[in-house]
Amino acid sequence: MHSRFFSVLRARTGLGGKRTGHLEKWLSLTGGLAGILAIMLVSEASLGLSGSASLVASMGASAVLLFAVPHGALSQPWPVFGGHLVSAVVGVACAQTIAQPFLAAPLAVGLAIGAMHYLRCIHPPGGATALSAVMGGDAVQALGFQFVITPVLLNVLVILSIAVLFNFPFAWRRYPAALGGAHKAPGKADAQADGATDRPLRPADIRRGAYYSNGASGPRRQIRQVVTGSPENADADTVTYQVVAGIGHPRTGTVSREDFARWARYEVYLTESWQRAEATASDTA
Repeated sequence: MHSRFFSVLRARTGLGGKRTGHLEKWLSLTGGLAGILAIMLVSEASLGLSGSASLVASMGASAVLLFAVPHGALSQPWPVFGGHLVSAVVGVACAQTIAQPFLAAPLAVGLAIGAMHYLRCIHPPGGATALSAVMGGDAVQALGFQFVITPVLLNVLVILSIAVLFNFPFAWRRYPAALGGAHKAPGKADAQADGATDRPLRPADIRRGAYYSNGASGPRRQIRQVVTGSPENADADTVTYQVVAGIGHPRTGTVSREDFARWARYEVYLTESWQRAEATASDTA
């Protein structure tokens, strides 16, 4: 009972959907460190350490996206570039035309969100940049629209450059995402390994807590999580699942282990998108 409860809880909250390896964790950590170190140097030279604190916070949020989920839709160059720049312009305009920060700050964030929507450059840290333009203190206010160029534009160019250079040696993380698919053709051993991932799942392969895809795309796509039915259970011939994405979400069902295995094409896990468990990080379900 408890096991099923926690499995359903994980499925509905997204808890523990993807376990990354140590290499991936340390690369994300190191990339974020390098990016923010460079941002600190640029912002300190422009505003001084105290004046740059709020802006560095927004760039810290960008660093999480660029180095932890470099292939995420919100991490790509146009959202990062456009999101920060348009938010900076909106923030400065609000700061200069509305005397009361209590009104200028929420209006700046709201207008920045709207502008990012229309320009198709949604980047959540942009909201913090708009807020920094209003609440960043005397050093920021003194810059006026120069704030958009120095330090915002300069910081954006710096962190994008570092993201490209840092991630490039690692084929599965190359940034932007368009570079992630630019791999050389696999050798014989790789081709055999790839073919092995296309073998049908066996009933014994189905694991409680794991996620599986039917391999379809568009409206027919479905992702299920197995919530009961481990081999050690007495009812091992059946599995209960919950649809966690795609058609039929969020219904549950119980089927035979054989029927579930026939339905499932492959196991998947969740990062910024559903990905094949056997494939590289650039292959999505």
